[in-house]
Amino acid sequence: MHINIANSADSESTQDKASQIIESCVHCGFCLATCPTYGILGDELDSPRGRIYLIKSALEQNQFSQKSLSHMDRCLTCRSCETTCPSGVEYGQLLEIGREMMEPKRGKLQSLYRYIVRKTLSTPLLFKPAGYFLRHSKISSKAIKPETINSSVLLMGGCVQPSLAPNINHSIKNILAKLNIEVLESSQSECCGALDQHLAASSDAMKKVKRNIDNWILKLDSGVEVIISSASGCGVMIKDYPNLFDSSDPYYKKALQVSSKTKDIAEFLVNQDLSSLKLKELNIAYHEPCTMQHGQKLGGLVESILSEFGYIKKQIKDSHICCGSAGTYSVFETKIANQLRSNKIDNLNASEPKMIVTSNIGCLMHLQKGSSIPVKHWVELLDV
Repeated sequence: MHINIANSADSESTQDKASQIIESCVHCGFCLATCPTYGILGDELDSPRGRIYLIKSALEQNQFSQKSLSHMDRCLTCRSCETTCPSGVEYGQLLEIGREMMEPKRGKLQSLYRYIVRKTLSTPLLFKPAGYFLRHSKISSKAIKPETINSSVLLMGGCVQPSLAPNINHSIKNILAKLNIEVLESSQSECCGALDQHLAASSDAMKKVKRNIDNWILKLDSGVEVIISSASGCGVMIKDYPNLFDSSDPYYKKALQVSSKTKDIAEFLVNQDLSSLKLKELNIAYHEPCTMQHGQKLGGLVESILSEFGYIKKQIKDSHICCGSAGTYSVFETKIANQLRSNKIDNLNASEPKMIVTSNIGCLMHLQKGSSIPVKHWVELLDV
């Protein structure tokens, strides 16, 4: 797909990146079949190919409307299209550029609402009181300490997870204690920056990203071996840190170091001896978040770990389709999010499980609102 950029206010490096991504699209249309919003709405402008055209048009002519912005907003950033694309189009990166460029078209009241939601979720002082009333579950077991310490890891606490579901990180610390691994937990204020980045507030995101990189480099230099994320949404953001910098930026190499040392909890546990652990419940259905299977390319990993404990994998219809959570998507695009959730729960419940498990706090909270059976993070089942 050829592009001629004209009269763009974006930086040259941003223009070059956008051009390369757009030109890699061969207009094959494979992405349409795997796009959740196109599947529901049937409008090609609500598909990856359609949104690429909108961004291309905006870059070439600097003309776009509030309607164009609405089509961008309706994208879940699930990146299912990237998994399907035979040309390797880096759609997620292009989408961020397009959203940032079109953001000035947003109305003042809508901008204020998005700002309030973004700041509330990423500021512990603001979110903790609200999180208390929205809490999904509390800590359900005693804390365990390692008998000896063989290694140390940094566990990403998350900005909302400690308030909404503190048992997730608690369970991880207990599991790793049984493996004689010391856990240092990041503070709740160390947000990964994903909320800001996906809501076209890149300057705020970059402040958090740089602060995190500086803090975590010090941890890695002091003996921490791995940075562990238990929320797949945070994990994919941190692994994408290098994409936020030009290769000439001093932070680029630091971002590469942080990214290379970051692992999802499943990615870390798969290489450990788990013989001392057991599973609380076998009759479960696993929902694999988009950030796990499409973002981090770790599809099937959690179920391979669970199978070691006797779990038999269930075939879930449309398992590649988003549940509708997608960070703050379920807050701003409730109709589509609720339709996707209803479809997902029907498919998960087809095998009549006693519990649904997942790998991301956003998916967990969103699914639980529509589910009559418990929804947990899969690691909680190993804290026995």
